[in-house]
Amino acid sequence: MKIINVDIMQDTSEIVHYDEMGIPLYVRIGELSFYPGKKALCHWHEDMEFIRILKGEMNYYVNGHNVLLKENDGIMVNTRQLHYGYSVCQHDCTFICILFHPSLLSANKTLYRKYVQPVLDNRQLEYLYLDASRRESSLILKYLDQISERKKGGEAGYDLEIVGLLNLLWRNVFSLSEKGQPETEDTKASDIRLQKDMISYIHQHFSEKITLDDIAASVSICRSKCCRIFRRYLQQSPVDFMNTYRLEVSAYLLRNTDKSITQIAVDCGFNHLSYFSQQFIRHFKCTPREYRHNNL
Repeated sequence: MKIINVDIMQDTSEIVHYDEMGIPLYVRIGELSFYPGKKALCHWHEDMEFIRILKGEMNYYVNGHNVLLKENDGIMVNTRQLHYGYSVCQHDCTFICILFHPSLLSANKTLYRKYVQPVLDNRQLEYLYLDASRRESSLILKYLDQISERKKGGEAGYDLEIVGLLNLLWRNVFSLSEKGQPETEDTKASDIRLQKDMISYIHQHFSEKITLDDIAASVSICRSKCCRIFRRYLQQSPVDFMNTYRLEVSAYLLRNTDKSITQIAVDCGFNHLSYFSQQFIRHFKCTPREYRHNNL
């Protein structure tokens, strides 16, 4: 499983690299130990995302709400929500990750408008917590298991069968969304929009010399509000998030290019090689040179 996908849309939402060209579907079994610090970067995308815990536990953040996912539990994250997963007490976690674009359910336009669009358009439905002890949730989790098994089997026509399972899964998603989830604190849509825009600014300007003032000014707010929003939705300061993103991009360049370490440091916004190396070691627990050698 990739640590980071640096490909983004014009609005800086993540571009998901699907398993097969023309079929907007991604199915993987992953482990949090693949991620530095056992924590994924905050991101968002057009796709629906489903997580199913196979072993261990995971904290999952969606628009500032923290959800503890225990073994056998899961979560559905609605389209275009800020989210990321991270470990509980630095313990590892094995999980199924399934992403698919809603267009995969659009074969019949009437059914799409009736059952899919209402879920996508429900601004209150940021996520569905899938409790394994609840019947309707357990049915969704069962379909996630079956989708993962079909993908792993790779038999002829497995993708067609997966699309059928997604339709069965969606019937239960729609039913749960109609009943609603337990009430959570109100989320300020404007603050979420500001958070996305500030992440977008960092994605677009990470190679430049940018400061906390620049990040705040990009959405016309003060420094204190900027820091407060980052703390609420990302549990990081703006500068910490920016440096983490720079380091993740530098790791991608170390794995996929022949650029010198010095050039990569400069390209990722680090003006001093010693500071870049220090931050890289702190984040990845090895030097940039060791990282490149280990990922040849």
